[in-house]
Amino acid sequence: MYENILAGLLIPFLGTSAGAAMVFLLRGTISASFQKILTGFAAGVMVAASFWSLLAPSIEQSSSLGKLAFVPAAVGFLIGMLFLLILDIITPHMHMDHMEEGPKTGWSRTTKLLFAVTLHNIPEGMAVGVVLAGWWYGKSNLTAASAIALAIGIAIQNFPEGAIVSMPLRAEGMSKPKTFLAGVLSGAVEPVAGILTILAAGLVVPVLPYFLSFAAGAMIYVVVEELIPEMSEGKHSNTATVMFAVGFVLMMILDVALG
Repeated sequence: MYENILAGLLIPFLGTSAGAAMVFLLRGTISASFQKILTGFAAGVMVAASFWSLLAPSIEQSSSLGKLAFVPAAVGFLIGMLFLLILDIITPHMHMDHMEEGPKTGWSRTTKLLFAVTLHNIPEGMAVGVVLAGWWYGKSNLTAASAIALAIGIAIQNFPEGAIVSMPLRAEGMSKPKTFLAGVLSGAVEPVAGILTILAAGLVVPVLPYFLSFAAGAMIYVVVEELIPEMSEGKHSNTATVMFAVGFVLMMILDVALG
């Protein structure tokens, strides 16, 4: 049982670390077209995970409410979106080519990039944590397999994210070991967020559907605000759209087959 908890928490983190390790294998920076492909794929995975692994279970667990079964999913989803919106207002955005500033911070582009990616890894860690919590406390139809499926899906989308983060930092002159370490640290927040979510969910199991949909709302916000603009900007957007579909279908298959 504890092995499943550990695996679910660490798999996404390992995906980010593996992506960051690409700095040792690739030369130069990732091309704009390839970056859009990776971003489109990651966006597809996150959208599918938000629905199949989070929103659908939230609605299912609220079936006792009858026609109002949508309420926890709707409320939690909107709160999750609002939470990320507030964070984006007060912190830098994640756009890779032209990092936007929130308040005047005086931060370097590298610092803003690292902070933004780390920030947006939090909802992914929360998503895995809340599914693990639902299984752990036995208060839902969630299973260990569904939690592992979600963790694998997030790890898949974390791999390109780790590369997208590490390569620009290397191009700015940071050494390969330091670049790799920065990428790894950006993903370290995920298992921490997962653990905290599990502990919090243990105290408020009756509102677990709200936790599930909150994580979904936060993840969808990242997709709409950050990933889709990145994949659609300029040329090569058609390829990115195809990869979005590939990522979505792959995550759907993982969740249905393993869950």
